[in-house]
Amino acid sequence: MLTKELIGRIAEATGQSKKQVEMLLSTSNAILRETLMAGKAVQLQGFGALELKAKQARVIVHPKTGERTEVPSKNQLVFRPVDNLKDELKKI
Repeated sequence: MLTKELIGRIAEATGQSKKQVEMLLSTSNAILRETLMAGKAVQLQGFGALELKAKQARVIVHPKTGERTEVPSKNQLVFRPVDNLKDELKKI
């Protein structure tokens, strides 16, 4: 679903104008980004959680050449859905 479609569906469901919904989504995105950048998890009730997970540096080996390369540590964004959403997704 594209952002335009999401805005239209939310506006239709809530009776708000598309402009109001667009501003709400934009503000929500900014707050989510700010929270994640501060290293805090974001929990969305009934949907799941977004959090940063630190991945350790590691050495990988190229299968053909045997060349070893170090992959630096990094932060990865992880989404963990709530259990009932996981169960529903398994059914489709």
